[in-house]
Amino acid sequence: MAKVPYNNTLKERASLLRQTMTFAEKKIWFEFLRRLDIPINRQKVIDNYIVDFYCYKASLVIEIDGNTHFSDDEIQYDMIRTKKLESLGLNVIRYSNDAIITNFANCCEDILRIIEKNSGIDRIKLLKKKF
Repeated sequence: MAKVPYNNTLKERASLLRQTMTFAEKKIWFEFLRRLDIPINRQKVIDNYIVDFYCYKASLVIEIDGNTHFSDDEIQYDMIRTKKLESLGLNVIRYSNDAIITNFANCCEDILRIIEKNSGIDRIKLLKKKF
């Protein structure tokens, strides 16, 4: 769990993004992530990026990708961004908006499995908060 670099110039933008989350981001946040018994940040500034969700105890970045992420330019940008985040010792996982909406339970199970593995915290403890 290394300390990640923080770019203070992105603080205001991150705050705005927390206020204007997409439907899929709201769904995963309100129905799952915020209910886990482990700290998870929304729209966290890491280096020169703002990641959708960040769990420092699991060194995990969770990205929820909308339709704009599937153009050639965006795919290339996301690859560069992921490599930079991984160079900081972070694991990056991505889900499309569609996957969150249509396959919610499987996405949650996948995230839970990764957090459990990376943090060493048993899923029973992670699920301690009421759902």
